[in-house]
Amino acid sequence: MLGIWLLILIVYTAVSLSLPRGAATLLTFGNLVQCVVPLLANAGLLLNAGTPHWRRNLFWMLIALSCTLWMFGLFQWAYYEVYQHRPLPDLYPGDVVFFLRGIPLMASLALLPHRRGGENRFRFGYLDFVLLLMWWTFFYIFSVLPWMYATPSLGQYNHNYNVVTNIQNMVVVVGFGILALQTRGTWRTVYANLFGATTLYMLASLALDVASDVKEYYTGSLYDIPLISSFLWFALAGVIAYQLRDKLDTPTGDFYESESDSSGEERSVWASWLAMAAVISLPLFAIYTLRYGHDTPEVRDFRLMTTLVAALPLALVVFLRTRMADRDRSRLLAQSQQSVENLKRLQAQFVQSEKLVSLGQLAAGAAHEINNPLAAILGFSDLLADDPTIPEKARATAAKIRDQARRTKTLVGNLLSFARQVPPERTLLDINTVVNNAVQLRALDLRSATTRVELQLESVLPGVRGDGNQLMQVFFNIISNALDAMEAANGGVLTVKTIRDRSNVVVLFSDNGPGIKEPHRVFDPFYTTKPVGKGTGLGLSICFGIIQEHAGKIFCYNRQEGGAVFRVELPAVLAAFPAKDLQLTSTSAEPAKPS
Repeated sequence: MLGIWLLILIVYTAVSLSLPRGAATLLTFGNLVQCVVPLLANAGLLLNAGTPHWRRNLFWMLIALSCTLWMFGLFQWAYYEVYQHRPLPDLYPGDVVFFLRGIPLMASLALLPHRRGGENRFRFGYLDFVLLLMWWTFFYIFSVLPWMYATPSLGQYNHNYNVVTNIQNMVVVVGFGILALQTRGTWRTVYANLFGATTLYMLASLALDVASDVKEYYTGSLYDIPLISSFLWFALAGVIAYQLRDKLDTPTGDFYESESDSSGEERSVWASWLAMAAVISLPLFAIYTLRYGHDTPEVRDFRLMTTLVAALPLALVVFLRTRMADRDRSRLLAQSQQSVENLKRLQAQFVQSEKLVSLGQLAAGAAHEINNPLAAILGFSDLLADDPTIPEKARATAAKIRDQARRTKTLVGNLLSFARQVPPERTLLDINTVVNNAVQLRALDLRSATTRVELQLESVLPGVRGDGNQLMQVFFNIISNALDAMEAANGGVLTVKTIRDRSNVVVLFSDNGPGIKEPHRVFDPFYTTKPVGKGTGLGLSICFGIIQEHAGKIFCYNRQEGGAVFRVELPAVLAAFPAKDLQLTSTSAEPAKPS
């Protein structure tokens, strides 16, 4: 890059010294080179505009837009000198293009691409900056254009134009200088190169102004070399940033902090104060024009009209900013209220969790103690049922006692398994057995005579790999929610059905209760339709996470005929069990339907 830079300068210098001033070849060559170097600058700058970081992309595109605007201004220059063979008019409206090229550079300074986050606050920063840019454009029209349209005066026009553009260039240079000083590492290198390019452009612009005032400047002269070098430096800065792109995401200094720091707050306050000052300045400009300006009536009327027209868009931007601030405050207030409610629910959940842990420990201890007399009941009932010396009626009664004791032992075993806190363990499961265990466990608390559970289990199903306790927890929660909803609506029937759907094992929980108001929200944390103190809204969200961990899916929707449906899909392990073994397992595990 430096070699190409040096080669272009050597060739340009040689042509400039070898051809006489005003030669058509020199004019063509000078305009052509000055139109091409912004393209080279854009080629280097836009290498960085394809990153996933929107702010960084916009930063480089704004700098490239500045070079493009300058190139459009040169096209106008070339049109007059090369095509029409005459110099540019002294009072030329197209000069505003060269002034506008500084506005994208000033806008890029507000982006601060080395920062991350804070998009919400940057939205206000952009609006404040738009307000300032509108004021800057108004200042250009107020200061420069009266000497073109109201009272044409070449000397006053050139003087005011040079003052405004040089102030703008100095603002850009100071901005990049501050960024280069306040950042470190890779970003300091990037900003330092941009600071050098803008500084060189500012000095070249000052030199051209002086040379034009003394009638020494002409296209193709040596005065163009610093200007050409500034655009080549922009290209070099873009290439350097592209080569160091992997290091730009690494925190490199104290200035690379989150958007919640105090310095960011101070910058936001300063932007608001400057925006306010821009609006308040309009009446001051009008007062200056009426009371202290010593201009012609035409200039005075032009400036007053400009001030009145500028007040409308500036007031509109202020109104939009105020409205956006009000909406954000309302949104933040709603979020704060929601956070407080979630915190209260979470605290209630913690209290309930402690109660459930204590209750689980108590149930586990009680179930363990119940096992001892159950073993004795089973042993003595077996002896009685198999004793041929006892009458047949007594043996039949003993067999019934034995069957109910075995059923009680199975329920106690499920209760122990559910209460035991063990790490997740993936094993090969028969989903029918897990469903049966969940139904039996919930049947312990099924006191209402108006609700019942019906099982429709497919006899032959492939196995499922997962944690039996976790899946039983999911099914238990769904069954409990369905039964609670139906009890609140005067009863109903919950149908639990298992089927095979291609490579999945599906468990369907269908009830004929009142249905769910917002099925798309049932898996959201803290969402519950139960009364306060009875539900925390975390059960189904935990179930959703468990099914996700098992690589499955869980859905919820309302039936057209009424009631809610939960559909749980789990990936099947094909050929996990022989069909005969599966049938025996499912048949033996199927309990009597609870009433």
